[in-house]
Amino acid sequence: MGFPIRMSELNTPKGVSERLGEIQLVDCRELYEWVAGRIEGAVHIPLNSIMAGVTGELDPAKPVVVVCRSGNRSELATLMLGARGFEAYNLEGGMEEWDREGLPYSTPEGAPGRVA
Repeated sequence: MGFPIRMSELNTPKGVSERLGEIQLVDCRELYEWVAGRIEGAVHIPLNSIMAGVTGELDPAKPVVVVCRSGNRSELATLMLGARGFEAYNLEGGMEEWDREGLPYSTPEGAPGRVA
């Protein structure tokens, strides 16, 4: 059994990348951004859908980390998911910070991704 996850670890790209198997990662960007590059294992639920109450097949018993391009949209999505009873965290800096830290991401076809 591992150590409990600390909130600060789920707000950083490094912390999230080290715990991808323990969390649910939601990408709340628009479809064209998702297609340009996404983190392996992420679930795509656009912000507008989250605002409308869509949570897909997210498990309320498992922490959720939300990512967008820069961290602004995901902050709002995190608040909305939190209000619906999810333990939700915002990936600060978003995909831009994930990319700056050299962490892996790709297109849905497996080609190298880019932040759109």
